[in-house]
Amino acid sequence: MNAANPIIEAFREQILSAAKNKTKLSIEGGGTKSWYGNPNAHPKLDTRTYSGILEYQPEELVITACAGTPLKVIEAALKEKNQMLAFEPPHFGEHATFGGAIATGLAGPGRISVGNFRDFVLGTRILDGKGQDLSFGGQVMKNVAGYDVSRLLPGSMGTLSLLLEASVKVLPRPAATATLRCQISQEKALRVLNEWAGRPLPISASCWIGDSNGEGQLSIRLAGAVAAIKAATPLMNSLVNASEVDPQSAETFWNDLREHKLSLFENLGADQTLYRLALPAACGPLSIPGSANDIIFEWHGQQRWIKAPGDDATFNLIKQLASSHGGHATRFKQGANVNPAFQRFTLLSEQTHSQALELVQERLRSAFDPTGVFSTNRLP
Repeated sequence: MNAANPIIEAFREQILSAAKNKTKLSIEGGGTKSWYGNPNAHPKLDTRTYSGILEYQPEELVITACAGTPLKVIEAALKEKNQMLAFEPPHFGEHATFGGAIATGLAGPGRISVGNFRDFVLGTRILDGKGQDLSFGGQVMKNVAGYDVSRLLPGSMGTLSLLLEASVKVLPRPAATATLRCQISQEKALRVLNEWAGRPLPISASCWIGDSNGEGQLSIRLAGAVAAIKAATPLMNSLVNASEVDPQSAETFWNDLREHKLSLFENLGADQTLYRLALPAACGPLSIPGSANDIIFEWHGQQRWIKAPGDDATFNLIKQLASSHGGHATRFKQGANVNPAFQRFTLLSEQTHSQALELVQERLRSAFDPTGVFSTNRLP
């Protein structure tokens, strides 16, 4: 049984008070991703008071920490042991927290090679909408009885429960890395990346940046054993006429991509929206009327970023295009003049392959939060 903790008791009182008064609570840590998801003006529940690394077992590749722990503190502790969060969660600011990273469920360039955030969550401790202190999972990969509740929390945006603690799997840092870069068309880049994905090559990330005419630059990150990098580098260089990027420039590039500091992400017009398209790997180049020249795709084309007008008509067009290719689209970030009340996500009911999940989602929310304390609509 979990021991009483004054900070957790304060959280419980805040939740029970909101349930009694039929009000809602918007969970927030460092606020670095407060712009992500549908906006709300509900009272905040600040997780930063519950902070700290509870247990770190480098030999077991597991770290357990409180939700309010700064993400940079966790990454610094891992770096001391030559380990890392392999899915490379973006911070989007100095005050990013562990809980915020889990709640948004976002992953960086390394997601294509290692998996998404939820693939690494082993166990969680939460307070549900009735103030119950519940624990799920554990600190090992095979510790699941019944539903794997812990993996529901990444990406839930704080709309299911209050995350208190989490245990996640970590990985050793690769022995060697190298970044290759070449000029290549979007069509050819998609083709070669999908071909390489089926080969035993140590590709840990990919990114193509180009224009709507299809011309651009492909960056490929290799990571793994020294011998594997030495063997793959000349082979891939010869196939696409690539050259190696110096290590410092390469590290800066991948960090800027993860943190959205590249020009496409930062130079967002007041009437524009940055759209994120999640698409199957086999999807070819897409033509989106009205979109800006710049295009970025990651994860071998499975994650694509474009800038286009922020109105509903454009979003509906982009949603339909993504859906027709077996994917979906999100209004990821909006310009200053875009109506903040616009729906940010593609609804499950609008996706043929996800419609059945809508009923599951409703039942989960009813089970975790029957009085709707966390139903802020941040995630529809």
